[in-house]
Amino acid sequence: MSLLPLPYSRQHIDDDDIAAVTAVLRSDFLTQGQQLPAFEAEFAAVHQVPHALAVGNATQALHIACLALGVSAGSRVWTCTNSFLASANCARYCGAEVDFVDIDPATRQISTAGLAAKLEAAAATGTLPQVLIPVDFAGLPCDWPALRALADRYGFHLLQDGSHATGATLDGKPMASDWADISVFSFHAVKVVTTAEGGMVCTRDAALARTMDRLRSHGMVRDPAQMLAQADGPWSYEQQTLGYNYRMTELQAALGRSQLRRLPDMQARREALAQRYDRILRELPLTLPPRRDGAQSAWHLYAVELHDATRRQAVFEGLRARGIGVQVHYIPIHTQPYYQALGFKRGDYPRAEDYYARTISLPLFPAMTDADQDRVVAALRELLAC
Repeated sequence: MSLLPLPYSRQHIDDDDIAAVTAVLRSDFLTQGQQLPAFEAEFAAVHQVPHALAVGNATQALHIACLALGVSAGSRVWTCTNSFLASANCARYCGAEVDFVDIDPATRQISTAGLAAKLEAAAATGTLPQVLIPVDFAGLPCDWPALRALADRYGFHLLQDGSHATGATLDGKPMASDWADISVFSFHAVKVVTTAEGGMVCTRDAALARTMDRLRSHGMVRDPAQMLAQADGPWSYEQQTLGYNYRMTELQAALGRSQLRRLPDMQARREALAQRYDRILRELPLTLPPRRDGAQSAWHLYAVELHDATRRQAVFEGLRARGIGVQVHYIPIHTQPYYQALGFKRGDYPRAEDYYARTISLPLFPAMTDADQDRVVAALRELLAC
């Protein structure tokens, strides 16, 4: 009997999620109702941050966050090259110059030592960034205290790309509760919490929150107290800046609220699967995902590295041929044709490139069974001849 395909990740939808969405479909409001503000308030409470604004996806969240932080033509924005394209593209949407920082091969996160050296050189030439976008790759928090210290020393903003990190903590504090000026989360279908598509932007700064609230809805305000001219009546609104239609629907928000209630259970299952992988993969010729004292990963991904990079393609294809839906995260952004046309080239960030050449993301999602995991490991043993 052939086995069913096993994806690298999959949304975990239960009857409560379906009931929540169905209730909205039977209600009077499919958009701009009460589900959205409730989702925002509940997400803010879980993440211990005063302001949370939901948008259509995390790329939109990164875009309006950049705009709120003053990114525009001529701005300099740095990010980590080991990430999805959106971490850099959001700054390009604003007309900014983008540069990259290599990874620490032990953590796979932005190298704080490499960043410090790059900042020192930039300070000497007057080319410091206005914004740095660190990425909590795979759900493991970056070294945020060190990043905050560098931001304070050199005077740039921190925009946290926490797209993988819903549910992660550092020193007992949830992501977005501290350190960054603005934090962004993703609710894509394969993320820790899903709204099918969606994103959240969080901040402790009320002025930044007001700016992003306007940007996500055409630059409009409806509160008479915030209008520049006297309101014509209760129907009045003003467009005060050029904004976007980046709103989240009631359907998405209702699903997000239901998912958020199950976050502790889903997080616990992800952690249990990661620990089990750690045990049963220990003897294979693989580098397993890092762990850091005081940091609890959200375990969006379980990415391993083959000791022998020349075998990566054969192992990847062999797993796929056995119905195991592995993936690779990520092709370094600076190697993409668009960014090479801007002057970047292979070899610029060798640690991220070496990681990319070796990595495979193994299946990990809350509904995954121990038997599913044993299937993955058995296939790996066969392909690695161990």
